[in-house]
Amino acid sequence: MRVVVAGAGIAGLTAAAGFARDGHDVTILERRLDTTSGTAITLWPNALAALDAIDVGVDVRAASERVSGGAMRWCDGSWIRRPDRDAVLQALGEPLSVLRRVDLTEVLTRATAGATRLRSGVAAVSARTERGRAIVGIADGEDLDADLVVVADGIGSRLIHGFNPGLAARYTGASAWRGIAETRIDPELAGQVLGPGVEFGAVPLPNGRTYWFASRRLPEGTIFDNEHAEVSRLGEGWPTPIGEVIAATPPESLMRTDLYDRSTARRWYDGRVVALGDAVHPMRPHLGQGGCQAIEDAAVLTGALRGGVPVGSALAVYQRIRRPRVRRVVMESRAVGRAVSARPVRLSGAAIRASRALPDALMLRHLASIAGSEAFARQWRLLVRQHRGGMAHQMHGPAAVPLRPVQTWCPRQDSNLRPRD
Repeated sequence: MRVVVAGAGIAGLTAAAGFARDGHDVTILERRLDTTSGTAITLWPNALAALDAIDVGVDVRAASERVSGGAMRWCDGSWIRRPDRDAVLQALGEPLSVLRRVDLTEVLTRATAGATRLRSGVAAVSARTERGRAIVGIADGEDLDADLVVVADGIGSRLIHGFNPGLAARYTGASAWRGIAETRIDPELAGQVLGPGVEFGAVPLPNGRTYWFASRRLPEGTIFDNEHAEVSRLGEGWPTPIGEVIAATPPESLMRTDLYDRSTARRWYDGRVVALGDAVHPMRPHLGQGGCQAIEDAAVLTGALRGGVPVGSALAVYQRIRRPRVRRVVMESRAVGRAVSARPVRLSGAAIRASRALPDALMLRHLASIAGSEAFARQWRLLVRQHRGGMAHQMHGPAAVPLRPVQTWCPRQDSNLRPRD
């Protein structure tokens, strides 16, 4: 099958890796010339299980720092939540993986080698289905013919409007800094530090580095003369390691972006054009699930198309499995964001500190339902049943092989993948 993927971000590259794994001919269109920007990403076990489904999970884990903490503190240093590490691992299924975005991109790009062409500096401006074929229009007037077009061009997607008119991004009221510090934090302090209207987070990266982020309410489009100085002032007086990681971050590597939200698209596909990731369901960053859900999308989409299943049937199954799952995560991310940035700020602090009353066991059970490896495995089992049941009679061709259950991480399989202290 000939597949055109519009967008070379995490969503697009993961989909390309899945299609390449299954022997499809893939072309990726990316409007940017340089795709190496960005800081780092935290992949929860649900995303790692999805990466296992396309056979790149082992390589991603090997490029990552494994984190099994999850502490939450108030800005005065007091603990809001400090769950037992073993309890976290038992609930989620395995540690989180933290790695630079450029390293994740490298792993995914290697997985597409030999089956994929990347056309940088080429913007897709339209996508449609004509006479049973997918057609992608490029900015220079060229049309590309394909069996399937995957829309993965982010929250500002132009292509999604072709079958979901009227979608518009809106400013959330908050802006976020992100950076990579040239120092390593104590893994026991990995997690979040919260204050009225402000959120900091820090997690270890490989090679003695730390990925950190901070968010606060700001007017849209605010510009500071010195971003590093501004976020340093924001972290003054906050507990370790906030000040230390900001100070150890090269100013030129610091990024700040305003945070935007948008309604989830009502239609995930139209004919032979299908969307995934932020293009179809942007979400706020407060659960750390934006990239993770995009990876889940890619795994389910490519899995649904295995075995020679007709495109229309496969896309219907993809939407049916993914839409309820995504709806819940989007709503919870939005709710957490509103709590963190509530006005007046005393309401924000009261809401966050009140969460101490929730028992750890209950919190972890809820977290596992969103971010644990089993959260993805449940969707994969639905997909396997579709292939063995309702879709099986539609399979045709030499690739008509049923899906296998996804094999997720086990610490006994590879000692190199054990959680790091």
